[in-house]
Amino acid sequence: MSAGGTLVVGSGFVGLGVARRLAAAGESVTVTSRHRPDRLPDVPGVRWHALDATEPEACGRLVARLEPRRIVLVHGPSDVTWCEEHPARAVAAHTAAAANFAGRAGDARLLLVSTDNVFDGSRPDNSEDTPVCPANAYGRAKLAAERTVLDAAADAVVLRVSLVYGHEPADAGKWLNFFAACAHRLLRGEQVTVPEDQWTTPVLVDDVARVTAAVLFAGGAVPPVLHLGGPDRVSRAAWASVVAEALGAPPHLVVPVPRADTRYASRPENACLTGSLLGRLPATGEIAVRGVREGARYLAPAFTAVR
Repeated sequence: MSAGGTLVVGSGFVGLGVARRLAAAGESVTVTSRHRPDRLPDVPGVRWHALDATEPEACGRLVARLEPRRIVLVHGPSDVTWCEEHPARAVAAHTAAAANFAGRAGDARLLLVSTDNVFDGSRPDNSEDTPVCPANAYGRAKLAAERTVLDAAADAVVLRVSLVYGHEPADAGKWLNFFAACAHRLLRGEQVTVPEDQWTTPVLVDDVARVTAAVLFAGGAVPPVLHLGGPDRVSRAAWASVVAEALGAPPHLVVPVPRADTRYASRPENACLTGSLLGRLPATGEIAVRGVREGARYLAPAFTAVR
């Protein structure tokens, strides 16, 4: 891979997954965040740099020093509930970081990982040409960041992803992704109370990382907005039942309830993405995104091995 490497702005679940994938392929990767992540990928080629992505001067110094050929923005805040409680701060944080790197990207390919929450949830699916209408404060913040990078960066791509899941340890010290949260509770014999009236198209973090890497290194022009959702449209309750089955947990531990009675009340009814553009790109056309049953079978050993 070419000199300059990749700068990943954000050290959360998706950011570290992308960094791990790139480094495993031989890329030099710098991950930035305010605080050092507890579980930086143990892969040669990954390094961490402390950075407040809302500070223009600090971002400018880092880009000037690294001269990255690729920049991935997976910065936060990403807690939908927190954003709903602090909408102005959410927009400010997302747009400031986007502006700080989009304005300094130069010829680098800049990829912003965005969300299905830029849609209001009134449709069972949302393609790249569906009119945006954010469902909540998080969606409004991400949409503002999308417009910032597309307006300011010469080679910018927005990759909207549906609900991302994968393995995380129970002691990760954060709110776990939906699959991991369900899996740990089910294996402890605890009930999981989940919405029966909120649908999503879940996508495995490994597949998100694979698609992201392919887009970053795709030759020629890339469509400015791409959608990445899994092949299955499922309710959270139905998905939790798939997780229970893969883990061998009693099915009665999954308790379906209305979305309004859960922490997902501010999420759109349909957090679903469809799209055809990734399938048409030479770099990504052959990537098979796994469905929820295949993903559950793939992840189950990682959760049961430690018990």
